[in-house]
Amino acid sequence: MRLPLLLVLLACGVSLRADVSLAPLFQDHGVLQRDKPVPIWGWADAGEAVTVTFAGQEVKTVTDAAGRWRVELAPLVASAEPAELVVSGRNRVVVSDVLVGEVWLCSGQSNMAWTVAASDRPEEEKAAARFPLIRHYKVPQRVADAPEDRMKGEWQVTSPENVGRFTAVGYFFARELHRKLGVPIGLVNSSYGGTPVEAWMSPESLASDPAFAVVGQRWAEALAKYPERAVAHAEATAQWTAERDAAKAAGKAFERRAPRPPQGPGHPDTPSGLYHAMIHPLLPFALRGALWYQGESNAGRASEYRALFSTMITQWRQAFGQGDFPFYWVQLANFKTDRPDSGAWPLLREAQTQTLALPATGQAISIDIGNPDDIHPRNKQEVGRRLALIAMSQTYGQTMDYSGPVFLRADPEKDRLRISFTHAVTGLIARDKPLQSFEVAGTDGVYRPATAEIEGDTVVVRSAEVSTPVAVRYAWRNSPEANLFNGAGLPAVPFRSDAP
Repeated sequence: MRLPLLLVLLACGVSLRADVSLAPLFQDHGVLQRDKPVPIWGWADAGEAVTVTFAGQEVKTVTDAAGRWRVELAPLVASAEPAELVVSGRNRVVVSDVLVGEVWLCSGQSNMAWTVAASDRPEEEKAAARFPLIRHYKVPQRVADAPEDRMKGEWQVTSPENVGRFTAVGYFFARELHRKLGVPIGLVNSSYGGTPVEAWMSPESLASDPAFAVVGQRWAEALAKYPERAVAHAEATAQWTAERDAAKAAGKAFERRAPRPPQGPGHPDTPSGLYHAMIHPLLPFALRGALWYQGESNAGRASEYRALFSTMITQWRQAFGQGDFPFYWVQLANFKTDRPDSGAWPLLREAQTQTLALPATGQAISIDIGNPDDIHPRNKQEVGRRLALIAMSQTYGQTMDYSGPVFLRADPEKDRLRISFTHAVTGLIARDKPLQSFEVAGTDGVYRPATAEIEGDTVVVRSAEVSTPVAVRYAWRNSPEANLFNGAGLPAVPFRSDAP
């Protein structure tokens, strides 16, 4: 009779003990957050003694019944000199080339996932990417039905060979910060193209408001229709493949994209699916803050977005357990979609602006640097720079302009309205031509095109079609011509004075 596997292993002297291991972000070339407590955690056998050593600190603990351990390092000072993070139990793990500096989480959909290699001047940017103190960790794109603790990934040092795969918005943000602060910068890139905000939210946050029940209802309907849609998708894909192969055989170009899989099990639109697989494994890694570029996939449901987005930010902050850390996002750029003048994107932008009611938030405006014909504008350098301006001012306390003009009020003056702004002390500028994209409405609520002129630090608007204007709006199109700036060269925030 063959011995059971356990006896065979014991007879061969093979240990069944679980080696001490670290959570995924604690790897060679990583960056730890400065100036705040730093949790370090991992796994081993239940009841095993674990010692963590780093930068002159030594902290001990014992694993719990599930084999999980966690310690907390006292706040660290920034250091450009690499150090070793050593974890000892029954075995010893050495993590090399670890720096201490500023760590930012970069999340959202495709415009955050967009790489340096796909942005403006990619070869020039790669050649100049000699910043060994900027490090990047790419979280694998995964969907999960339950919270996960582990994942695969690695930190990469910025170099001409590596930078092309980095999040472009995150990298250009980090480059600005590194140049100004002179400390290491770590980017944790957890992004997934084409995904809605609800995929990034925990089940508890989605259950926190009865209004969010519609998310679950839509998903239940999608799952019910999935079998039929899966068949249709397979047929469409087969036809697409045949057409592609025929074009290739004929030496013709074929640019039509493959049919997108329908929503169903394992789809990245799954409510909480990305939170489980791409955010939960990061908890409670010490961060300075988060950058977010998302919203395109929720355009058309702006009335839901403000509450969902605000709830997600609040829940992430609670989950990381580091208070109201800075959370900065990119407002949607100009893009004509299939309906250039529809109100879907202006309403989503407004929902993003309204989310500024949360503490320690900021918004980079990109209404002037998008591409009307491409949902993925290439000028990620300026997006990163504008986010960095917000961080330098709001997080790092440096005095600088970080926002374009923000609507303050509209005062009636007979047949016109006089608009006042904040963030206009450097003056107001009409870039390249007279002011565009202003509209006014009378008591009937119907907006009509208006002429607009800068008078001092205000803008005066009027329309021959509206004798007594009571409301004004600016850049209220999917892809408007938005040319109002302040003296710092930053664009005005789209607005309407009659916002609910």
